[in-house]
Amino acid sequence: MFIRKPLSRRANDTARAAVNVNSATAASSKPAGFMRRRLGKPQTKGSAAKFTAAPRGPLPPVNQPRPAAAARSRRIKDGGDSLKIYCLGGQEEVGRNCTVFEYGSDIIILDMGIQFPDEDMPGIDYIIPNVSSLENKKRNIRGVIFSHGHLDHIGAAPMLLEKLGNPLIIGRQLTLALIKNRQEDYKRGTANKLKTATIQSLEQKITLGKFKVAFFPVDHSIMDAVGVIIQTPQATIIHPGDWALEQNPVTGKAVTYEQLGKLPSPRVLMLESLGATVTKERVSTKVTMANIQKLIEEAPGRIIIGTFSSQIERIKYILEYAENIGKKVALDGYSMKMNIEIAKELGYIKAHKSTIIGIEQIHRYPDNQIIVICTGAQGENNASFARIVNNNHRHLKIQPNDTVVFSSSVIPGNEATIQKLKDQIYRLTENVFHTEIMDVHSSGHATAADIKAVLKQIKPDYFLPVYANYYMLVEAKKLAIREGFKADKVFVLENGDSLEFKRNSNAVLRKEAANTDYVMVDGLGIGDISEIVLRDRQVMSEDGMIVVIATIYSKTGNLVGNPDIISRGFIHMKENKKLVEDTRMKAKEIVMSSSNATKADENFIKNKLRNTLGEFLFRKTQRRPMVLPVIIKV
Repeated sequence: MFIRKPLSRRANDTARAAVNVNSATAASSKPAGFMRRRLGKPQTKGSAAKFTAAPRGPLPPVNQPRPAAAARSRRIKDGGDSLKIYCLGGQEEVGRNCTVFEYGSDIIILDMGIQFPDEDMPGIDYIIPNVSSLENKKRNIRGVIFSHGHLDHIGAAPMLLEKLGNPLIIGRQLTLALIKNRQEDYKRGTANKLKTATIQSLEQKITLGKFKVAFFPVDHSIMDAVGVIIQTPQATIIHPGDWALEQNPVTGKAVTYEQLGKLPSPRVLMLESLGATVTKERVSTKVTMANIQKLIEEAPGRIIIGTFSSQIERIKYILEYAENIGKKVALDGYSMKMNIEIAKELGYIKAHKSTIIGIEQIHRYPDNQIIVICTGAQGENNASFARIVNNNHRHLKIQPNDTVVFSSSVIPGNEATIQKLKDQIYRLTENVFHTEIMDVHSSGHATAADIKAVLKQIKPDYFLPVYANYYMLVEAKKLAIREGFKADKVFVLENGDSLEFKRNSNAVLRKEAANTDYVMVDGLGIGDISEIVLRDRQVMSEDGMIVVIATIYSKTGNLVGNPDIISRGFIHMKENKKLVEDTRMKAKEIVMSSSNATKADENFIKNKLRNTLGEFLFRKTQRRPMVLPVIIKV
């Protein structure tokens, strides 16, 4: 399942997993309504029940231990085992988030996300965590916890859960519904086979093997995001997943974390640190929504809002405001329509039957009554927003009186693509709004000031910056040290590194214990794109390819006619006839000079064509196309 190192830096029985839930979810909690066959039956309300994963075999009899065995049992209970923390992704990139906690023979996993490919990965759809180090331990996995429903945290779940024997998955209602939907897209008819337990309340506590797990609220840009507390005798781990400090929330009180500072020591804070270098004050959701409402109210014609499909809460606010002022909303983009439909079925969003219309119905209403919310603000070629801008959309073309809003952040690496998209839109309408000129997006991630505030609130004994590019993790470490933390209590883990905690001793960092080679997904292929294939794609994308087809007699090796030349991505053959003919004659010369000595040794001729023609074409063009020789014997 190899692929490559990141470019930046380089169950015993499942019966032991006991989960306390607040409704009789049994082996699966499933939302109701629209995707009933895909997502399951309505949840059953009732008194508290205890979920226990079904055992794979009969449990051994419980005998009274002998004194020596009892002593060993006490040592284990008192923390004789070591706690290991290691990341299979997310420590040297944005995305591919996956963290493993191992205590004795018990394992739990937090998140299984995808990472989007770099520019030097042509044809790759996305990258997933490498779980090869867990495949021999999959019977020890007591559960997989999902902090929230963004793809960089749940996107790899269908593939990895299958590979790890479909362990129990735990999350809040919307998060599990989004995972089930993705599972159904991956393999139709398999979502109902997932073993799930819903976090019904943030007061809920669960037991997974020797791990005691609790939850706490966090602010993030998607509903049902939770932070996780993992308790063992060796340490208490506090992990908020992705988070922000919303000082001025639209509803309710601001979230603070002082209560986490009362948890047992040593406290290990694993803090997402994407904003470690952000010194500007974070734009609040209240400010963002006020600005978007103002634009909607004053728009002279239609208003087109490009955002992430996971911005369910923002879309909810827009729907409510549109209903209040009598405007119609058209949702466009498969993932957006699917996410909103799921949120409606779960009761997070009202039906808005008279407000939501199909994109094909927008021409039935006056332009100033129409709001379009669509995906693709990152410039994805086939996404709704890009098709609208490129006049490839069946129902919508931008007009001069339309207002276009980019209500999303720029994912690192997409800057150039988004800039081109903006330029195209400005040619169609001058009513364009984005974060450079107005606060129309509120990030779901904290700033450097927020990180300092949380460090002061929780007062951890150990600090592990996580879920960011490596330089951001280092900056978060430096920030913590400036705030008074000792350098030997702050650890920057690389993917694969293991941090080990033992009773009454300091944490020990062990370098690269787990395999974290890239596993790339291309279409239906998972992990079948090797380094060689990727390098070939890079060569073809940079200098193109040239195919040389030579027909030879099988007995003598003599050439039959002249070789055929085919160029793709190297030169335009009609405009470079002389170079094509020179290449043909050079190929003819190579084959004829090789035939007598080798008696039609096909491999020898191919290698000579590849090497000699490559040198010839480089002298002529200063480019190195991939040379593909094809020998046909007659």
